[in-house]
Amino acid sequence: MTTPASPTPLTQSYFAGPTEPVVVDMTIGEALRTSSLRAPSQLALFGTKDPRRWTFAELMADCEAGARSLTERFSPGDRIAIWGQNLPEWVLAEYAIALAGQVIVTINPNLTAEEAAYILTQSGSTAVLASRSYRGRDLAAISTDLQSRLPHLREVIPLDSFVDLIEEGRNLDITLPTLDPGDLVMIQYTSGTTGFPKGAALHHRGLVTNGLHTAMRNGVGAGDTMLGVMPLFHTGGSVLAALAAGTAGAALALVEEFEPGHLLEAIETHRINTLAAVPTMFIALLEHPNFASADLSSVRCMTSGGSTVPAPLVERFESAIGAPFTIVFGQTEMSPVATMTYPDDSITDKATTLGLPMPHVEVKIVDANGATVPIGQAGEFCARGYLVMREYYDNPTATADSIDEDGWMHSGDLCTMDDRGYCRIVGRLKDMIIRGGENIYPREIEDVLFQHPGVADVAVIGLPDDKWGEIVAAVIRPASPSPSDQPSVAELREWVRANLAAHKTPAHWYEVDAFPLTGSGKVQKFRLVEMWRDGQLTPWGPPG
Repeated sequence: MTTPASPTPLTQSYFAGPTEPVVVDMTIGEALRTSSLRAPSQLALFGTKDPRRWTFAELMADCEAGARSLTERFSPGDRIAIWGQNLPEWVLAEYAIALAGQVIVTINPNLTAEEAAYILTQSGSTAVLASRSYRGRDLAAISTDLQSRLPHLREVIPLDSFVDLIEEGRNLDITLPTLDPGDLVMIQYTSGTTGFPKGAALHHRGLVTNGLHTAMRNGVGAGDTMLGVMPLFHTGGSVLAALAAGTAGAALALVEEFEPGHLLEAIETHRINTLAAVPTMFIALLEHPNFASADLSSVRCMTSGGSTVPAPLVERFESAIGAPFTIVFGQTEMSPVATMTYPDDSITDKATTLGLPMPHVEVKIVDANGATVPIGQAGEFCARGYLVMREYYDNPTATADSIDEDGWMHSGDLCTMDDRGYCRIVGRLKDMIIRGGENIYPREIEDVLFQHPGVADVAVIGLPDDKWGEIVAAVIRPASPSPSDQPSVAELREWVRANLAAHKTPAHWYEVDAFPLTGSGKVQKFRLVEMWRDGQLTPWGPPG
């Protein structure tokens, strides 16, 4: 495969992706139906710890039956949330909701009841399909408890009972709605500088095309088997695994929860051809005692995203597993991939760049005034094309701040472009931490810690970490100068955990007498990172 870098050296930081393959002008249901007609008896979906199997014909029939049941219960455009882990029912529901002309609202199963309530409220979800068993929590029961104060939430359906709706739908004589590829089909929540989650409103065309083109760049084709280990509540799972496999005609081997030993066994048993995971997961595979004896010869490509991967790790992955490694870059609002490396790119490009634009995607780097900057100069990464979301759901102000009048999506990422069109990430304009591929927004954590009486001021920062890429650290100005009157680290951890998911809880805690500030009074977080690097931050003192 020849990498389509710019044939002549660029002077300005603008580059457009190739014009092939074509944009897939289909709805999610049409894409699945095409695969089912092309290869009805081919395996389409199974769980790696689940005896059930679906061929494409069976998957299509079940999803259409589920869509008929949903059509009987709800109206086109109604928002139907899914709150659960990687179960086959999640994928069945994803397709069924899309076929019914309703809107999928994804919720991270690790979120607290309050965090989930915000998403259900902001999206105006009519129903939620929720897991009855996830890490000791009954999300369906929690959802039922929330109904008393969420009047729009009419129905809570246990996720594992979605198969009952499918059985009901087999006997219903209901015509499914005619849909347009540009219709809203999914709302995924991401956070901004305000700290409040925003719902990226995504359309059929963007999700179907982006999933397929990403798979094709990795060489995935009909009859292959993709490993679905990324969470389905995230576009990494619901789009780049589930929809990519369904549209490409590949089987999706769904992993309920990541465990390196099980993943090695699944790759060997099911002859996995392609897997996508965050670097932390790949490291865990390499360090597992069964790695050396596992037969991974079926793997033809590996993909990671969220951040660049150091060159030694890329070399280690490719050497140990014997397959090329690729990097994807973008954001949920971009359906989600804007740029990607190629399997035959150099180790240097895979380790230090974000790759080239996807087909039919324009990328530019701009300054604070919106002007395209010269090659090599840092600026904000922007993308335009079929992949851009419709809007932030019911949030016109945030939409206008992110999508300009010419259709460019402003990412908030600080990047450079070289004269071939390859981009590199320099930093983030938006205050975001990427821990193991998971986006964490400091303002949300700061808002919780500000409420503790022992905290006068706080800044949450990301610190580099070999395992996670970044980890969360809280820098606090205590309310009392006396250590005996200050809360312990254990107390602060419990305070955060009572309000937010575990992965958002700071791993490190420091204190300062005063924060470094800009002229306008804003905390200079980059200076805090420099102070940490220079050993100038004092660990939080009280015993915990």
